[in-house]
Amino acid sequence: MVVGLLGGSFDPAHAGHVHITMEAMKRFGLDRVWWLVSPGNPLKAKGPRPMQERLDRSRALMRHPRVAVTDLEARLGTRHTAQTLRALRRRYPGVRFVWLMGADNLVQFHRWDDWRWIMKTVPIGVLARPGWGVQGRLGRAARAFGNCRTAPERLGHADAPAWAFADLPMVDVSSTAIRARGEWG
Repeated sequence: MVVGLLGGSFDPAHAGHVHITMEAMKRFGLDRVWWLVSPGNPLKAKGPRPMQERLDRSRALMRHPRVAVTDLEARLGTRHTAQTLRALRRRYPGVRFVWLMGADNLVQFHRWDDWRWIMKTVPIGVLARPGWGVQGRLGRAARAFGNCRTAPERLGHADAPAWAFADLPMVDVSSTAIRARGEWG
């Protein structure tokens, strides 16, 4: 089984998250996707809304039999992606995990704890985001692992280090913009 992991604060979840989830399953050959609703982003100064509110909204929005909206990071007690991946690999040894991220995250991926270990451990599926495609592909992590880039359709069965970039029709919506407009909370 190949499971894509889409981590984030989902503060709030929106149509763009649903869109990239469906595209990731199709383009990267994933059997399932787990949304990892994070207790908080270590790179952000301000914490998100309460976990239960974010889970409830995410579950109301993302309704698909192959997608699970989870609070795994809170239950595992992990705060960083590398910690979460280590715990999930121990707990589910027969599952092939693929980390999913937007191109905006690829730009600053080198700031994540153990980012090189992540790249060497799980394939990474990068999904285009409005205004971030070129920057993502030229970012430090993309350059450092440039020779590990593969075709999107091969990513689900590729051995790490491997990453793929999926250009896709984009939905121009963001959690930051939703919060700025006061439409959440």
